[in-house]
Amino acid sequence: MDFTPTPEQRAARELAASIFGDLSTHERLKAAGTGCDPELWKTLCASGLPGAVEEVGLLGLVLLLEEQGRTTAQVPYASTCAYGLLPVAAHGTDEQRARLLPGLRDGTLVAAGAFPPRAATAIRDASCDAQGGWRLTGTFPAVPWLREATHVLVPARLPDGVETGCFLAEAGAARSGGPVGPVAPVELTAPWSAGRLTLAGAPAERLGDADTCASVLAVARTAFAGLQAGVCAGSLARAVEYTTSREQFGRPLAANQGVMLRAADAYMDTEAIRVTAYEAAWRHDERLPARTHALTAAWWASEAGKRVVHAGQHLHGGMGADLDHPVHRHFLWGRQLDAYLGSGPELLEELGELLTDGDREAA
Repeated sequence: MDFTPTPEQRAARELAASIFGDLSTHERLKAAGTGCDPELWKTLCASGLPGAVEEVGLLGLVLLLEEQGRTTAQVPYASTCAYGLLPVAAHGTDEQRARLLPGLRDGTLVAAGAFPPRAATAIRDASCDAQGGWRLTGTFPAVPWLREATHVLVPARLPDGVETGCFLAEAGAARSGGPVGPVAPVELTAPWSAGRLTLAGAPAERLGDADTCASVLAVARTAFAGLQAGVCAGSLARAVEYTTSREQFGRPLAANQGVMLRAADAYMDTEAIRVTAYEAAWRHDERLPARTHALTAAWWASEAGKRVVHAGQHLHGGMGADLDHPVHRHFLWGRQLDAYLGSGPELLEELGELLTDGDREAA
């Protein structure tokens, strides 16, 4: 395997680093509150970075999300790519791709995902054939970036009661009530513009086949693990800067062995998150089985991620207890990603079941 970025991936990452570094400042993040930074999202989309994901692949997306995580930029980039652009490109019909991909590429369409799966129910309804012939019913307590979304990808149990399919519903109607909504704002640990999704016979169109949900979930886990790698790298960079410049008893804090060991552990955890996310993304792009690798990346991002952001805050000493300090934002994002990806024992249980179910080829 080779994780060396291609020239296209390297150029996209450098552009993302420049945009996030210039516009996702501490002052702008404070002004954005818990919502999206519309000016940053507009600039990001004008640069062509959402659409570039189709060319740079999932590994390229992981590299781009690392740059977002370093600055905790408040834009629905991960959700739009993981739950919109990539699933539609991979599993959509020709008509769906022609209708949805242009808007997902230029940012006029924003996608959210009701994942990890907590399936709604889907029924066939000939009266809504124009919307795909399906209606969805169910409730999802907290969907990240739902307040910004035009579309939401929903896992729903099919009428046979056994299989789960992926369905795309328009979320824009939620703002004015109707079968989707209205969306009730929900505040998460991280400022991800989340909302409570209530589906009451909402018209929807099916995306892909019976294997689509598992594929979407594996891609999303890999993408958000990449985001966590960036969050941890940003937290650690702030801790290193602080401990090397802050002096105590005539020498930098970083000269203390305890500080060095804590930072070294955080560095190794961050690298473990990064390399497992890279491997899962590379295997996906090479069309190799990657579900177990996505679970492995998610486990490292969840378990190691919270250790890193705790260390980053701890290494700031009393400054780390300041809720307005930039490092606290990394702490909030790291803990939110830990919760969103799932607890370590849950992920290990799922991984164990996948490894022992006999279907190793699909894993």
